[in-house]
Amino acid sequence: MNWRKSTYSSGGDGDTCVEVATLPTRIAVRDSKAPTRAILSFPAPAFAALVEHLKRAPATVGRGL
Repeated sequence: MNWRKSTYSSGGDGDTCVEVATLPTRIAVRDSKAPTRAILSFPAPAFAALVEHLKRAPATVGRGL
């Protein structure tokens, strides 16, 4: 799989983010700090909907606030 990191990865080696890989009908996601651990995969339309939702959500989403 061809894994890509977000351009928003933080400092250093950019290892504090998730990585995504595009499969024929799914999107795979993994933790860049632990790439050999579990991988989640989602149907491509569901992942696209999630990303669109997050773009519209307040900045506090995902920060435990």
